Amino acid sequence: MRLSGPVPSRITVHRVLIRHGLVDPTPRRRRREDYRRWERGRPMELWQMDIVGGIQLADGGEAKVVTGVDDHSRFCVIAAVVRRATGRAVCLAFAQALQQFGVPEEVLTDNGKQFTARFGRGGGEVMFDRICRENGITHRLTKPRSPTTTGKVERFHQTLQRELLDDVEVWADPEEAQAAIDVFRREYNSERPHQSLGMAFPADRFTAQPAEEQIPLRPALATTIPAPRKPLLVPPPASPSAAGSATVAAAPLAIGDDVGLAVEVTRLVPASGNLTVCRQQFWLSPTRSGLPVTLWADTTVVHLLIDGVRLKTVPSRLTPTHLRQLLADDGQPAGPPPITTGTLQAGAPIEVERLVNATGLISLAGRQHPVGYHFAGQRVTVRLDRGLMQITADGVLLRSLPNPLTPAEAASIRDARPAGPPPTPNPEPVRVERRVSCRGALVIAGQRIHVGIAHAGATLTVEAADTTFRVHDGDQLLTEVPRTTVKPIARFKVRKPEPARPTAPAAKPQSPVI
Repeated sequence: MRLSGPVPSRITVHRVLIRHGLVDPTPRRRRREDYRRWERGRPMELWQMDIVGGIQLADGGEAKVVTGVDDHSRFCVIAAVVRRATGRAVCLAFAQALQQFGVPEEVLTDNGKQFTARFGRGGGEVMFDRICRENGITHRLTKPRSPTTTGKVERFHQTLQRELLDDVEVWADPEEAQAAIDVFRREYNSERPHQSLGMAFPADRFTAQPAEEQIPLRPALATTIPAPRKPLLVPPPASPSAAGSATVAAAPLAIGDDVGLAVEVTRLVPASGNLTVCRQQFWLSPTRSGLPVTLWADTTVVHLLIDGVRLKTVPSRLTPTHLRQLLADDGQPAGPPPITTGTLQAGAPIEVERLVNATGLISLAGRQHPVGYHFAGQRVTVRLDRGLMQITADGVLLRSLPNPLTPAEAASIRDARPAGPPPTPNPEPVRVERRVSCRGALVIAGQRIHVGIAHAGATLTVEAADTTFRVHDGDQLLTEVPRTTVKPIARFKVRKPEPARPTAPAAKPQSPVI
């Protein structure tokens, strides 16, 4: 059937469907009344912070303003002009406000990299998060692309832009802009009524934290920069002419600050478990997510510790510039290292820590070496002593294998250290699993052990001692035979059973033809 006349438009069809109740009308944009207004019940309960630009300088640059507003009173607590809105500049402005007004209970910010590492490449904890954590401040973040959540500080930006910044096209320097913003801030807090407050002044509703309730701020690194390290003074080498003299009188020689520079810094393990510091990554596992880890770092080695317990030691890729940057941010001069790596001597035993991967392999000198599936996921210490490679954990010998590395390859391991005393043998026998064949036998290290056809297809546990093999079915000892093989045990778990082959469906019986 063909319709005559013009075809109705899409919006007409939509209105007809709404009129008959066939679809629910949904506005394309949120209405003003759909937004839910909220306000904290008292001052110093929540601060909203943000960063705004728009200050053009005479030298062609653009300065920014770090702002903060108390949620209850709309009192401006922060209005600091900075040339670059770096994390340190934001933290300095934040710390100054904490010292002036006290510590709020909560701080609300967006997801900028100055405030959080939520969407950063390395994750972890930024300096702003650390200041909040160490001063007991709850740091709350908005949803991505939700500026209305921090609407009060955004509204302050609009007033600042309209009543001050738009009147001046170019500022001579940040100091001039800061002086003008300070005057505007005093008028905003004390002389300008606010419609959202019933035409009251923000200063009438704001009350700073009492001085007797204020606690010393932590960390002090937010407001101070560590003093430069004193140069190390060492005597110069003696001249050949004075080799035979009893004493050598010479002036001390100053060495640069980079010699012996070591830094300790604390970071939170991100949810991924992969911590990044100055573009060097440290794998710590998602199971340690949220834990504070301390890094002892210099230009040669990095030690990672949690609660004073060393987790691992890795080669350092940090330069003296990186160390000075960490020291200026939130690091501190490091004390003695957790372990002494010492100087490696050619041919001497060395040891190194490694994490066994899911397939039972460890990485040494750029190659993968098998140590056993049953050690998967375990952190072990590898001791290389001439032709022997010993796998230890907590000083107990787990396994001995032939050394797969040449002396040159062993010397190329950067995170190796001189080995301690030889490990003690493991008092417990090695336990392996074997599946009994259809003829009632199993094979371990090339030795065939008959346990009986009654156990065909069962998975049994074998205790491998130095002189015997003990076969168990659960808690029941089935047999104990002398160990006649000298081959090492290469497999500790049973192989996965082969998938059952599908059987052809049985043919349906045919009815006889009558």
